Amino acid sequence: MKNISVVVPLYNEEESLPELYAWIKRVMEANHFSYEVIFINDGSTDGSWRVIEELKKNDPECIRAIKFGRNYGKSPALFCGFERAEGEVVITMDADLQDSPDEIPELYRMIKEEDYDLVSGWKKIRHDSKLTKNLPSKLYNATARKITGLKLHDMNCGLKAYKNEVVKSIEVYGEMHRYIPYLAKNAGYTRITEKPVIHQARKYGSSKFGLNRFVNGYLDLLSLWFLSTFGGKPMHFFGLLGSIIFLLGFISVVVVGGMKLYAICSGFRAPLVTDTPYFYLSLTAMILGTQLFLTGFLGELISRNSVERNNYKISKEI
Repeated sequence: MKNISVVVPLYNEEESLPELYAWIKRVMEANHFSYEVIFINDGSTDGSWRVIEELKKNDPECIRAIKFGRNYGKSPALFCGFERAEGEVVITMDADLQDSPDEIPELYRMIKEEDYDLVSGWKKIRHDSKLTKNLPSKLYNATARKITGLKLHDMNCGLKAYKNEVVKSIEVYGEMHRYIPYLAKNAGYTRITEKPVIHQARKYGSSKFGLNRFVNGYLDLLSLWFLSTFGGKPMHFFGLLGSIIFLLGFISVVVVGGMKLYAICSGFRAPLVTDTPYFYLSLTAMILGTQLFLTGFLGELISRNSVERNNYKISKEI
């Protein structure tokens, strides 16, 4: 088994690839690591694949590559790279030269000697636009820390190190690459830390990610939190919420009806219960409560019939 697998997802990065690989190779040879570099070409429309083929010809033992037929996104690229990684330690980094390969030896040491499951890079000093990247990133990471319970300052940093077993135990899909530390935590790998890393200004081209990543990231974070908390027990969420709303609606109907009866018994002229908006709000609450309860019940039936309902991670058995 090799010491290190470096997984590099990329999209239209033909200019940076030769310099990146030469840098990685220089670091690996200086530290006497056995290694492989896995490039995942995520449907690039420039000459990235041609450049990878040339690099492969010159160094066939150390380079592996995957070419997607179209642009699927960073998460599918990482998933395919993780599947093929053979190194004891797996390092991920972006192809735009903003992540420094000089960080690899220390990341490797932290995994091997300090026995961390995952080490996430922290771009403590950034060279991005403060308005479009820096400030939104701080807000996003503060929210992620609160929800996930992981004290990481830069959860979405592309430079990370993992034990091989970690990347084989998680499934990165959709746009969940932003929350790989949270996926690892949910898989039972809790020795997670961070390391301040050098962040370099982009040398070639422009960023491939727009501001919509913050909206998508927020929605993905809520999805992950819900699935990790209630994915195996949907009735605990929908059933409880539905019961509370139904009960509030039922109490409101009783109160509206009681006020009508009180007015009649007291000899006052009482308006029709259907003339008050509270009657309709109460009925709506009861209907919504019933629907939520049934949603939880159906979710529970689906969960009970899932083929993975008893798929538990067993770390040791003697």
